[in-house]
Amino acid sequence: MNKSPQYRFAFIAVSILFFMWGFITVMNDILINSFSDLFKLKPTELSYIQLSFFGSFFFISLLYFIVSSVTGKDPINKIGYKNGMSISLLIAAMGCSAFYISAQNASYPQFILSLFILSTGITLLQICANPYVAILGEERSASSRLNLAQGLNSLGTTIGPIVGNILIYNVFSNGEKSVESVGTTYLLYGFIFLILAIFIGLNKLPAFTNNTVNSSGLQVLKNRNLRFGILAIFFYVGSEVAVGSWLGSFSKDPSIMGLNEQSANYYLAFFWGGLMIGRLMASISLSDKWKNERKWLPMLLTSVFMFFIIWIATGIKVDTGNNGTLLSFDPISLDQLWIYNLFMLLNFFAFLIGKGKAERLIVIFCSINAILLVFGIFSSGAIAFWSILGTGLFFSIGWSNIFSLSIKGLGNMTSQGSSLLVMAIVGGAIIPYVQSQIIEISTIQTSFLVPLLAMIYLIFFGISGYKQNTTDTSSPKSS
Repeated sequence: MNKSPQYRFAFIAVSILFFMWGFITVMNDILINSFSDLFKLKPTELSYIQLSFFGSFFFISLLYFIVSSVTGKDPINKIGYKNGMSISLLIAAMGCSAFYISAQNASYPQFILSLFILSTGITLLQICANPYVAILGEERSASSRLNLAQGLNSLGTTIGPIVGNILIYNVFSNGEKSVESVGTTYLLYGFIFLILAIFIGLNKLPAFTNNTVNSSGLQVLKNRNLRFGILAIFFYVGSEVAVGSWLGSFSKDPSIMGLNEQSANYYLAFFWGGLMIGRLMASISLSDKWKNERKWLPMLLTSVFMFFIIWIATGIKVDTGNNGTLLSFDPISLDQLWIYNLFMLLNFFAFLIGKGKAERLIVIFCSINAILLVFGIFSSGAIAFWSILGTGLFFSIGWSNIFSLSIKGLGNMTSQGSSLLVMAIVGGAIIPYVQSQIIEISTIQTSFLVPLLAMIYLIFFGISGYKQNTTDTSSPKSS
């Protein structure tokens, strides 16, 4: 990262946004578990949650790309990344506020519409924030910066299920979930988004505007790494969201763990926490600040420290009764986590073998995930459960490494290419839906064949798909 204090502050400020959209995205998993009982929905109907949220990524990003292609002017390059992020946060705040109205009408379709508005803001935020972090310094260290920011994104996805659980079940209700407690929870989130919009708007961050007129049409798609990267993002996000979406139902299956709903929500923190662990380790592994032989100790310490943060966070329980709200600490026994700890050790050695190369890490991590998914499909009990849950550790590096390799060399077409990559997040809508169809006609274990197939394409991308064949472009300028 550029050593300028202005750039350093900008990176910290935008990393807060990464945290918040991770936090709000993982709330979809809580909605799936909550609405299943509140509205008595089938798996296909529940998949509308992810279909609405991630479907907006496709439509909004496609609209953005069409505008920039037809006019030859990139909207975010024109108004600046800073203004783009502020506007995106305001739209997200509106979507969260709409949840409160939906709750008053107890309407599932209105909740889905509110989710689409919220996701529109998150879509635009991702189009702005991901390339913004990538260009806040040298291109060769872009993966490291994105992994660090994504590590904070995963902190949001780790804390999200815990906080959401407490707010919906305890703070805004008397111990029983309700549509009103869901609506009030999202109203609070909307207020936070509004504060962030004002914070970004008032602070002096590099705008990164560029008035260069881009070639109209599909010029950006001449970049080979971008073309293959679009599909890679589709399969990566789709498989990650699919696993996170159905992990709760998977863990409640009597042949797997037979967990109750609240326990299943708490265990989700270990899946999303695995992404946080992996991404923070990747920010060290891909950094050029240390020599390779000096990276292993901070990586190991980061892994262990963040594991105990997750363990402590999932041990905090809130009980609401006649005596008021009581806080207690009841963590999962460390004896039950030995398989997860084994996967953490495997994760550490996978980083050492990857030697800080983004493309090599994609191949190694996706290969391990493929093996874990096979165990999840064909075994049972604790082995199957922890194998699926452990995939979070190896999904971790996917987004940052794929994104940075895909936009490499795009220059002033970076945000245009970014819009196409964000559009590919629609995989998070389609793949969970495909998986829901398989669940209804077969079993939830069989349905994990879908993310398993996605891993095969990601392995190809890490071997060959990332290689460039780019046109000469100019880089955005700071203003």
